[in-house]
Amino acid sequence: MRVHDGARFYVRNQPDVVFGIEGDRTVTWGELGERIDRFTAALAACGVGHGDRFGYLSKNSIDMATMFIAAASCGAVPVPLNYRLAPAEWAYIINDAQCRLVLAQPAFVDALETVRDECAGVSTWVAITDGDDAPSRWISQDRWLGRGGAVPPDRVTPDDILYQVYTSGTTGRPKGVMLSHRNVMTNVQQVVTVWTHRLAPGERVLVCAPMYHVSGALGAIAAAMFGTTSIIHADFNPAAVVDALSDGGVVNTTLVPVMIQACLAVPGAAERDYSRLRTISYGAAPISDGLMRHALDVFGEGCELVQGFGQTEASSCITMLTKADHEKAAAGRIELLSSVGKPLPGTEVRIVDPATDEELPAGEVGEIVVRGPQVMQGYWNAPEQTAETLRGGWLHTGDAGCVDEEGYVYIRDRIKDMIVTGGSNVYSVEVEVVLADHPGIADVAVIGVPDPHWGETVTAVVVPRDGAQLTLDDVQAHCRARLGGYKIPRRLEVVDALPRNASGKVLKNVLREPFWQGQDRRVGATADTVSTTT
Repeated sequence: MRVHDGARFYVRNQPDVVFGIEGDRTVTWGELGERIDRFTAALAACGVGHGDRFGYLSKNSIDMATMFIAAASCGAVPVPLNYRLAPAEWAYIINDAQCRLVLAQPAFVDALETVRDECAGVSTWVAITDGDDAPSRWISQDRWLGRGGAVPPDRVTPDDILYQVYTSGTTGRPKGVMLSHRNVMTNVQQVVTVWTHRLAPGERVLVCAPMYHVSGALGAIAAAMFGTTSIIHADFNPAAVVDALSDGGVVNTTLVPVMIQACLAVPGAAERDYSRLRTISYGAAPISDGLMRHALDVFGEGCELVQGFGQTEASSCITMLTKADHEKAAAGRIELLSSVGKPLPGTEVRIVDPATDEELPAGEVGEIVVRGPQVMQGYWNAPEQTAETLRGGWLHTGDAGCVDEEGYVYIRDRIKDMIVTGGSNVYSVEVEVVLADHPGIADVAVIGVPDPHWGETVTAVVVPRDGAQLTLDDVQAHCRARLGGYKIPRRLEVVDALPRNASGKVLKNVLREPFWQGQDRRVGATADTVSTTT
């Protein structure tokens, strides 16, 4: 099957059911079918065919959800652009992907104009506006859609590329991850298999994760596979999310722990009716015991919490901490909240020595490697990097972790984020889980900063809760009962907010930058070895 096979089925069989809701705007499945045909015809008219790349710069919208399904049906490959990037970064991706066409919301047109002349391969620039209104040198989406002629023939196979998503580029230039129909659809099925509650046609799903990232794009793909109705939010607004999860009748959504926390802090959130809400998937960071219990108390026994761990190169998800695992944690096995669960069906996870790729026994920390049907086809135009990342037939994630005797996977750190202090490894995630339970801390990241004696000093970067006055002594006292002495932060930095990427992961390279300027940071694979310099 291909993504658009499901969409075409629901277009025919439930044309009056709502496909998408965006504010006051509503599109039915029947209307979606018409939009798909117009979009594919317009792609063909401007020379974008099977296997050709095109850029798309937008916040979440019905148009963007439609675009993914329409491109799938003719084999064109969308390259969703992160709207938080700088214009020069957009230009790099557009050129690297060899895009012939770029579509952008009006809010981003002026910024794109500053690098337009650097994107010589782009022949058509489309402003995603209604009517004929468009900036100079741009064509409006309505006029562009009106240019189309015949709908191109369907020559798409399950192994054709569905979309090309670029990595964040924190360790170098961004790389284009090529994900096929089979990769992405299999991953959705793997995830849904593990949920207690499945999705049914017409049920409402909230999409507030950005669609330029795989976690948000999967929302549009899941709708095509299950015929659901997508409530689409352009930005994360806690009060609006609470409204959708209660009055909006949403049954499923994906958030990150800091977003769950923000929703629970909305005045009156605890008094709302969430009786139709069945599943909240979260990721990017572990959830604290206190936040889990608060969420379950507010959202009710009928709502399951599930945590997914993954990365772009694996379509989205690799392992999952299930409803049953959360119930075990609530009953006393709190350590499970530090786990990312067990591998999804059809997925293999191993822990290997990062220097030799030899498998390590249970409990030992090494690099997490993955094999499964959701693993990418490779990096676009980067055969050497593809071969290195997929060496031996396994996706090398760059995450340091271990697997216990029961098969639970624990993420200890990114290999590059591991802290080596006084000859001992400190895994920042372990410290962050403890600090997240501090009553005065709203958000936290742990990094290593240079120290002339110890090599690196464990440093807590925290966002305080409203009214909280945090001191290093207080933070250290909180950690003392749960962490070994060498793991306890020796430095405290208080900030207003932590920098995060699209999936909600903290950008620790950004936090480290001020401390490591002018110095080489060596990342220890183990306490007595060093690997690459970042």
